Amino acid sequence: MRPARALIDLAALRHNYRLARELGGRKALAVVKADAYGHGAVRCARALEPEADGFGVACIEEALELREAGIRAPILLLEGFFDAAELALVEAHDLWFVVQADWQIDAIERARPAKPFTVWLKLDSGMHRLGLAAHEYRAALQRLQAMAQVGEVVAMTHFARADELDCDRTEQQLALFNQVCVEASLPTSLENSPALLGWPDVQGDWSRPGLMLYGASPFAGPHPLADRLRPVMTVESGIISVRDLDAGESVGYGARFVTRRPSRIGVVAMGYADGYPQFVPNGTPVAIDGHPGDLVGRVSMDMLTVDLTDHPAAGLGSRVELWGAQVRVHDLAARCETSAYQLLCALKRVPRHYLDE
Repeated sequence: MRPARALIDLAALRHNYRLARELGGRKALAVVKADAYGHGAVRCARALEPEADGFGVACIEEALELREAGIRAPILLLEGFFDAAELALVEAHDLWFVVQADWQIDAIERARPAKPFTVWLKLDSGMHRLGLAAHEYRAALQRLQAMAQVGEVVAMTHFARADELDCDRTEQQLALFNQVCVEASLPTSLENSPALLGWPDVQGDWSRPGLMLYGASPFAGPHPLADRLRPVMTVESGIISVRDLDAGESVGYGARFVTRRPSRIGVVAMGYADGYPQFVPNGTPVAIDGHPGDLVGRVSMDMLTVDLTDHPAAGLGSRVELWGAQVRVHDLAARCETSAYQLLCALKRVPRHYLDE
């Protein structure tokens, strides 16, 4: 069998959720959209359900997958419903949903649920993606509160630049949210992962940890709270071939790496078809049998190459960590000018193996 695999540490997942609860101080909605950022939504939700206050997903298809797997905790549709016909499924499966546009309020008004819906009303405080503008928000809230179809309403917003700790955009968004929502006396939901870790003055009743659940930092540099996170996913494979090359020999497509000395090059069963970035630079860190090492040459569809010259004990079958406890995914993302979000969600074709206490 091909040696590539992703190890998913469910104990680390629970550790990171508890940290989010500790930092938020109140309830935390574990965000498991996009198949739990590539970690497996059902397995992650089952691991967290005994202590999680609820789960967040992008769409009703993701919510139904969890319900069909037996997850009974509250599930919030973070993008709301996309069509009024979905409200029948929302009711049947006891889902919560975000309202971010007037047409959704119209659809709720026409519905006849057996019990009131739980609604999270989203304010566009500056992200300019989803949500009601400040001048629309109070009227929308009044409409919802007047409806028999609606029970609890939670006021929410989403921060656009909370991962930039030297940027005042988060403070501006918080000020607008408070201006619009403070008099409503509603439960609130404000903190995403970077706000939980980096903005202690941002406090709501519900936090929404996403990336941090999986052990990745949202910040460009070190951060004392982010350093407490434990990586959940370790992506590893094995060396399937070793080449002894003279100085001046090129490796892989495009001759992007040329040996400067007699070198041993190991071929690893991992490539861009698996979700590893194709254009990482020479010297991108890996761990070879637990020791720091370097990737060299261009990543191919199914293979990549590492420098074994300074690893005399490594050879066929040696374990190579691409990211995990030794090579943090956010550090890899910075090397290849992408994000930890994209790396985690892009992982394909690599079988997952779940570890637990």
